[in-house]
Amino acid sequence: MRQSHKTVFLERALLAGIADGDGAPRGQEMEELARLAETAGAEVVDRVVQHRETPGAKYYIGSGKVGEIAATVEAQKIDVVIFDHDLSPAQIRNLEKQINRKVIDRTELILDIFATHARTQQAKLQVELAQLEYSLPRLRRMWTHLGQQAGGALGGAIGVRGPGEKQLEKDRRIARRRVFELKKEIEVIEKRKQREVGARALDNYTVSLVGYTNAGKSTLMNALTGADVVAEDRLFSTLDTRTRLWKLPDGSKALLSDTVGFIRNLPTGLVTSFHATLEEVVQADLLLHIVDASDPESERQIEAVEDVLTKIGAREKDTLILFNKTDRLRDAVEMTLLARRHPDSLAISAKTGEGLAGLATRISKILASRLVELEVEIPQSEGRLLADLAANAMVLQREDGPERVRLRLRAPKRLLWRLGRYAAGAASPDVPGRVSGGGD
Repeated sequence: MRQSHKTVFLERALLAGIADGDGAPRGQEMEELARLAETAGAEVVDRVVQHRETPGAKYYIGSGKVGEIAATVEAQKIDVVIFDHDLSPAQIRNLEKQINRKVIDRTELILDIFATHARTQQAKLQVELAQLEYSLPRLRRMWTHLGQQAGGALGGAIGVRGPGEKQLEKDRRIARRRVFELKKEIEVIEKRKQREVGARALDNYTVSLVGYTNAGKSTLMNALTGADVVAEDRLFSTLDTRTRLWKLPDGSKALLSDTVGFIRNLPTGLVTSFHATLEEVVQADLLLHIVDASDPESERQIEAVEDVLTKIGAREKDTLILFNKTDRLRDAVEMTLLARRHPDSLAISAKTGEGLAGLATRISKILASRLVELEVEIPQSEGRLLADLAANAMVLQREDGPERVRLRLRAPKRLLWRLGRYAAGAASPDVPGRVSGGGD
């Protein structure tokens, strides 16, 4: 079967869209589409926006505007027309016939970017699945040889369509079979990922960075943990989840994860396909929602991220909004207005370090509120448990004896089931150790 998606790399592009029914300007939306096109490697040559109440059934835009675009692409030697909307297979066929150029919609453009940026086998499988599910109803326009196949070695065997089968139908069967195979492979990955993330979450407090693409999540990850996560000024530079240890000022620790960024109208197929990648978000104790404070569309971006979180079942998780890139704000009043709308948020700059100390202190307090103070006596032979406690609990006092180590520590409640048998002077079997309060 031929390649199931189109690329716009090194092509001259015209961007097209329609304004809202009330005539509201679409400058920001078209600017985002331009960034997507440039991220995919296209050169944006021109833009066309039509004001109309509702999309047209045949071309999405009006026939007059189609003629205008056809003249423009011819005059400016444009290779591809990119729409800031999802188009039906019929609309794409009709547009390509009239414009005589390749036409792609927003979803196919995003899929192209994901395919280019996928590095790991897991990401590549997830992107391939999303591309195939998008392409299946659109296979007709990918073929120019839809005539009947001439003869076939299998003749009229039972269960075989025979020599009259169209190439299109054959491709659809191949694509559906590949979709089935990919879903099985990704299901295995998801189950393994759930086990891995669940095992980490048993002994660690987990924090996940979420946010609109290019909000600065990877830069913040590097600033907080000293990691070397790729932080580029481009959309979707991160497709795979990375997890690093975050050491907080009071000696406590958390696992911090950075994952794929979200975007307005993120294709549903991608959200579904990337569920394994987003497992850290689903199982995290706390979400840090990173918002680009300097972007005029920050409120709409917050809504877009919350929409994706709802789709993956993470909307109700404890979330702290961080307004990043405050160093780019031209007027302090802008941050004041954002803070009024989101009173529990924090203002930071991952680039300059502004506000990061306050963020660490805030997380330390949240973590401390979930710790339990207790005393335990652990045999020296339990070296692995002692190492786990050193890594995942706050050891307040330690006394080493010839056979046992006596510890006074503050540990996550999830660790108590492992420590019950070693409690020093527990009041009852249900109270492992001496609990003396939960911090701040």
